[in-house]
Amino acid sequence: MAADAISPHTPISNEPEELVSIIPAVEDPFAGEPPEGAADGEVEAVARPQLESMSEPWTAPDQQGLRDIAEASFGPPPVLETVHGPDDRVKIPQPEEHPWRMHASLGIIAADGSPWIGTAWFIGPHTLVTAGHCVYITNSGVPGRDGWVRSITVMPGRNGSALPFGPVSSSSFRTVRGWADSGDEHYDYGAIILPVNLGEQVGWFGFAVDADEDLLATTVNISGYPGDKPAGTQWYDSHTVASVGPNKVFYDVDTFGGQSGSAVYRITNGLRHAVAVHAYGGATTNSGTRITTPVFSNFMAWKA
Repeated sequence: MAADAISPHTPISNEPEELVSIIPAVEDPFAGEPPEGAADGEVEAVARPQLESMSEPWTAPDQQGLRDIAEASFGPPPVLETVHGPDDRVKIPQPEEHPWRMHASLGIIAADGSPWIGTAWFIGPHTLVTAGHCVYITNSGVPGRDGWVRSITVMPGRNGSALPFGPVSSSSFRTVRGWADSGDEHYDYGAIILPVNLGEQVGWFGFAVDADEDLLATTVNISGYPGDKPAGTQWYDSHTVASVGPNKVFYDVDTFGGQSGSAVYRITNGLRHAVAVHAYGGATTNSGTRITTPVFSNFMAWKA
């Protein structure tokens, strides 16, 4: 494929020996109905370690006061992820239970050694989706900080200091050219690849390419680990979709820094499927990177 035909959705990896497929350039992949089969289903897993059987339960690191990883690329507030009016977020009392355990608190170490927080969600046995800016920092202006982060500690179902599924560290990440090359918010998505199949214990989200009219008629849900609440606590809110664009979904769901990378998901017939990756705030709505055909294709490849 010629260099000028490379899509901004072209996947890249921080593992130089890995061959990463180049997908066709599709600037507006969302014309009419989603392609047949463009859906992947939620999986619930029930096996999980019991804390009472462990000699020493896992304990989370102290992350109180750490800043949202979005600030590494975009700088400090004006607020990137916002609460609009009254704070409608609800604390999840038992995040170790399904479906909340499919979300993970992230401890991120940038290339310069600085610590940050974020959120991710499972799409398969060893793969979590998150924002591109959680795995790859752009335009920070800080020497040695830009580029792939050094490591991410994944803590699914975290409940304050308690880690019911343990911490798992990863240094294997994915994003796309549109984010890494220019920091374009329309391509702000990525993935974390774990060295173990932790998703088999916690389950994972489905994800789908949904049509405009379906999104505009639905309620979306976001749960994650915001930095303005006690460290390691999971918070949830939901609201109807406000508007959609070719590569973005906009919604008045209350969030805060630290929830970068959360799933924006629908519930249909009791099953959850993501339609976007939460990444940005605004004066009246927050927004996420929409799951379009090329995004869906990358997710499928990354979870393989």
